[in-house]
Amino acid sequence: MNRRSFLHSATGAAAVGLAGCLGDSDGSTPTETARSTTVEPTASPPERTATPDGPSGVYVQSFRETMVMPGTATAGDYRFALLVAVPHRFWTVTLDERSVTPIEDGEDGDDVHLMAVVWDPETGTVLPDSDLSVEITRDGDLVSQEVIYPMLSQRMGFHYGANFGLDGDGTYAARLSVGGLGGRTTGEFDGRFEDPATADVEFEWSKQVREQLKTESIDEAGERGALRPMEMGELPQARAPTPEDLPGTVLGTGRSDDAKLVTTQVPAADAERLTDDDPYLAVSARTPYNRLVLPAMSLSATVSRDGETVFEGSLRSTLDPALGHHYGTALPEPVESGDEITLSVGTPPQLARHEGYERAFLQMDPATITV
Repeated sequence: MNRRSFLHSATGAAAVGLAGCLGDSDGSTPTETARSTTVEPTASPPERTATPDGPSGVYVQSFRETMVMPGTATAGDYRFALLVAVPHRFWTVTLDERSVTPIEDGEDGDDVHLMAVVWDPETGTVLPDSDLSVEITRDGDLVSQEVIYPMLSQRMGFHYGANFGLDGDGTYAARLSVGGLGGRTTGEFDGRFEDPATADVEFEWSKQVREQLKTESIDEAGERGALRPMEMGELPQARAPTPEDLPGTVLGTGRSDDAKLVTTQVPAADAERLTDDDPYLAVSARTPYNRLVLPAMSLSATVSRDGETVFEGSLRSTLDPALGHHYGTALPEPVESGDEITLSVGTPPQLARHEGYERAFLQMDPATITV
């Protein structure tokens, strides 16, 4: 079943339950329990209903779902996990424009929303700049191959996902292939995640599995906020470090279309793994709730002092054990008190978005921090 062309550039199943809370503004603790009513799964999941009205930016999605994690696998430097949920409506992004991907009905329609996560098994760090593809087979025969998108959701955070059609009940294999990490790596990650790897994860599609895919509505749908991400056992979340855990000195936090841009300077004496004897400027981009990382964007910085520009340049997507995923550059001289840092987004995060994120991180104006 090749319903859409495959284009990609850049086993006991465990059910992940419905319980959860609204996350707070920094994600450290939940602030409020989501009031909701459990409903039995139906042929029309909540994503088919109208998107809740509400503010621009991040808002509480209208539903919470149970997911099934059929299994994990390790290949090369990577560990993979596969998750199954009801089909989702989601939005793809090209530059700063978004397009809805509806759920396809009919005989050749969508049966499942498959999600995959790739991480470093040694540290538990999710690899958000990896290049992932997937194909579905049954008894060795190709069933479906679809575009699988780097994606952001409130329950899963950063992951890869797409809707897939299946060929009835039975045992399927998802072949997950990673082409290597696209960004720069530093410290203990330097030289790793460069080679491709492929892993197969089997999953069952049956009445028993479908009965586990429950959903519930959320009373706070459309309000400012976000659902707290799921606790998924060994499966890690792509969270940014808290400002207190970042090395160096936090210079300030910029805001642009609801993205938080936590900006840090690492002094030259501590930046040996990052630069050649220069201070290092790092910008950690994250969601306003729960500290979920925002990869796949282009970012530049200008440092001004007394009306004069002392630095101007692009920031490189980088994965570091202490700074996490961030955008960074060497500086010719340290940032001083009174300096202004202007962060300019060339391209917003090129991530598909689940409900609750499709109104944010698109029209990203420059953000200025006064040190």
